[in-house]
Amino acid sequence: MSNPVPAPLAAGQPSENMVTLTHLIYALHAFAVFTGVVGSATIIGSFVASLPSIAAVILNYWNQGAVRGTWLESHFRWQIRTFWFAVLWIAVAVLMVLTIIGFPFALLLIGLAGLWVLYRVVRGWWALLQRATLPLD
Repeated sequence: MSNPVPAPLAAGQPSENMVTLTHLIYALHAFAVFTGVVGSATIIGSFVASLPSIAAVILNYWNQGAVRGTWLESHFRWQIRTFWFAVLWIAVAVLMVLTIIGFPFALLLIGLAGLWVLYRVVRGWWALLQRATLPLD
């Protein structure tokens, strides 16, 4: 009795390990968002500054080559862009806080950006469950 050799993956088809890793990355981001909702931090602040989200982005960059050319590439790009755009929105909000007039706008920006992050995590994870790609733009 010999062990059967697994069939090679079709072109553009990611390994199941990479699909599982992508689920883990979404779970880490979702945990960061959850701690922002139930904790004293904002959603976006928790998303950018928490260890789970930072670990998720490191995993994205570390494994990016393994998903290149597969439908998971769009998920990795989606996750990375969500993180870095969240950092950008926080930087803009900090600059707004430096002016007294911009303070209410900074609070509004932080709230809207938090909802945007929540949307991106939910939409991305839902698309992964459907094994669908995400827009690359």
